[in-house]
Amino acid sequence: MKQKLIIFLLLPILCFSQKEYPKDYFQSPLEIPLVFAGTFGELRSNHFHAGLDLKTQNKEGLKVLAAAEGYVSRIKVQQFGYGKAIYITHPNGFTTVYGHLSKFNEEIEAYVKTIQYKKENYQTGNIFPKKNKFIVKKGAIIAFSGDTGGSAGPHLHFEVRDTKTEKVINPLYFGIHTPDTKAPSIRSLQVYPLSIDARINQQYNSYKIPIKKIEKGKYKADRISASGTIGFGIEVFDRLDRALNKNGIYSLEMRVNGKRHYYHDVESFSFAESKYLNLLIDYEYYKKYKSKIQKTFKVDANKLSIYQDLVNNGKILIKNGLNYSVEIIAKDFIGNTSAVKIPIVGKESNSIFKKQKDTTAYKIIANQFYRFQQENVTVAFPKNTFYEDIFLDFKVANNIAKIHTPTIPLDKSFTLTFDVSNCSKKEKEQLYIANIEYPKYPRYQNTRKKDSTFYTTTKTLGNYTLKTDKQSPEIKILYIKDKQWISKLNTLKVKISDVGSGIKNWRATLDDEWILMQYNHKKKILTYHFSDKKLVGSKHIFKIVVSDNVGNTTERSISFFKKQAI
Repeated sequence: MKQKLIIFLLLPILCFSQKEYPKDYFQSPLEIPLVFAGTFGELRSNHFHAGLDLKTQNKEGLKVLAAAEGYVSRIKVQQFGYGKAIYITHPNGFTTVYGHLSKFNEEIEAYVKTIQYKKENYQTGNIFPKKNKFIVKKGAIIAFSGDTGGSAGPHLHFEVRDTKTEKVINPLYFGIHTPDTKAPSIRSLQVYPLSIDARINQQYNSYKIPIKKIEKGKYKADRISASGTIGFGIEVFDRLDRALNKNGIYSLEMRVNGKRHYYHDVESFSFAESKYLNLLIDYEYYKKYKSKIQKTFKVDANKLSIYQDLVNNGKILIKNGLNYSVEIIAKDFIGNTSAVKIPIVGKESNSIFKKQKDTTAYKIIANQFYRFQQENVTVAFPKNTFYEDIFLDFKVANNIAKIHTPTIPLDKSFTLTFDVSNCSKKEKEQLYIANIEYPKYPRYQNTRKKDSTFYTTTKTLGNYTLKTDKQSPEIKILYIKDKQWISKLNTLKVKISDVGSGIKNWRATLDDEWILMQYNHKKKILTYHFSDKKLVGSKHIFKIVVSDNVGNTTERSISFFKKQAI
């Protein structure tokens, strides 16, 4: 039985919305009670989460329904990202997106497979069917839930976008609802000196302030003394009633002596601005400790549009002899609230801060282009790669290029080039550029090869080197032995892996004709469905060739017996 969504009453928090959204237009895309695995605007790696992650009871194959009438405007199949995804444009000016699908409905699946077989490629890129190709009614089955793409487990990713602007909008504004009586949980509180004369408890360092929970939704911090301009950051998450997932909050506010000094919420944002999440959070702290602290102040380079009512960009000037009461308030969409109060006494410090002298020779002015070279390594930074001026730590030793540390976020990619003119032709074939921030687990970088140079582009600072890959990929054909009858099997599965540069591509044929094999990179398994191809005769030959990123290849073949199912 299809679940009917409970439409929100006029909640106080909705008054912050600058636009009215239809609350009864979209229905649930699933037939089961909604449980969120992820909320809109959650802080993800380098981006905000653009939709809702809906749990599918840890299963694949649940019916995915059109949230409203419209037409299929885009289809995309990719190895990562949203995996198999479908976009439906609605006459009310919005588009809904459904991601991580296992397959589309019968009509759309056949259409997509025709394209895949024509291209001989699993990944389709963007497909834009004509408006009258796939007209759908509200509640129609458009696909089935899955675990494809960059999914961490079976679920449905659901988005609402403005059709004209492509901006994503919080689906909760449209009445998508699940029970929520829990207030956000405040985990930690950080204070930062933001001016040369700033001191916090006589120190010029960021400082973690101890907090304690007084009662539900109410926290109190230890009193601090401070002077100069300071700012705060908070680690906070939210939970809903039906799950234990640590979800994102809806809004964050800071009041100073009772007056709003800072506010942001996640009503809507564009994909282009999502990268500035790295300036909203304490990026260095995140890279070191894997915890995201949201700042309640805005740095100049931050172009996020989510901010409102900022006073001095959320920075607080503390004057000597005055007392301040700072309150940071976190809310979820329903309005469940948690707040921490921070008492501050303005007290000038006699301590003198001596700025450490930078010894590096590589000073970067953010709005200028730079190219540096040491030994066989060159790095090139386009204008505005960095958000602010820095002194770059760049050195090369033992063929390892240290390019600062990965604790600084970048706005653009830089180019890293290795001179390989001293390497033989065979050595060049097996070499690739790798990130070795974790030496035991080198990560292949997309390596472009010229005669005497290899180069890559990346937005991650850190340690890089050239690695050699002499090992070919491994292939294991599952559940089938050579010359075996497999009449009852509906699929053919192959496990592939590579310990060096990683899998680049594969090509599989059945009776010398290309076949579509879907790759689950989490399980490292390729799957072919026998329903794709009409079998002729009973004896068949399956062949697969797998290549890694430096060109090492492995080939396997097997014969089996199977008749076409009647």
